[in-house]
Amino acid sequence: MLIDSHCHLDAPEFDADRDAVVERSRLAGVKRWVVPAVTAATFATTKAMLRYTGVAPAYGLHPIYVAEHRDEHLVQLAQWLQAEQPVAVGEIGLDFFVEGLDAVRQVQMFEAQLKLARDFDLPVIVHIRRSQDQVLKYLRKWKVRGGIAHAFNGSGQQADEFIKLGFKLGFGGAMTYSGSQRIRKLAAELPLEAIVLETDSPDIPPSWLDRGRNEPLHMSACAQVLADLRGDTVENIASVTVANTLAVLPRLAG
Repeated sequence: MLIDSHCHLDAPEFDADRDAVVERSRLAGVKRWVVPAVTAATFATTKAMLRYTGVAPAYGLHPIYVAEHRDEHLVQLAQWLQAEQPVAVGEIGLDFFVEGLDAVRQVQMFEAQLKLARDFDLPVIVHIRRSQDQVLKYLRKWKVRGGIAHAFNGSGQQADEFIKLGFKLGFGGAMTYSGSQRIRKLAAELPLEAIVLETDSPDIPPSWLDRGRNEPLHMSACAQVLADLRGDTVENIASVTVANTLAVLPRLAG
């Protein structure tokens, strides 16, 4: 069994064939899917993915859409966290890669959501593109109960700091590229107990898709890549990464 710890099944890219996408991934051994929301407007769409057995939603306000987020959306988020009992607050965080995003507003929204995660005693799923140190700064400040550093691509030292704070590190399509030497080295050398697998479907396609739409069925091939990098068996990779995901997202086990 595999768990895709981060996939956007609710994305419009899947509207035409979502049932087939889910079924293909089931046949490839994926039995659970964590689906993080990205805006208040998509909370209901994310919840609708519960029609697929094994889906677990998370709710949050993604930093890339910071221009869309309003203070009242934080109130809505708190209501959804209370009513829906999701597995995490997410996808939240900071993005200093995309040009033109309001950095000050991103930090305001991130801190507000970390406070909610702390108040509701929920883990967080954090977006950390070009912002690892800044995200770590606010995680230390708000002391949430851990979570997942999504699409981890930082340094070994930054990885250690996330691990100290109770986080697992998400690896997926990026590690399948031979040119991604730093990510592949981390995937090979970090403690396996710190790693979870994810696809970020429909984004971050693995190397064999030639930038096409990603799907959660590719989890199994990503697990094999991780096994090859580590000189391990794919069976052990699957077993340990599933256990890691259940440990860091305890409501998923329920």
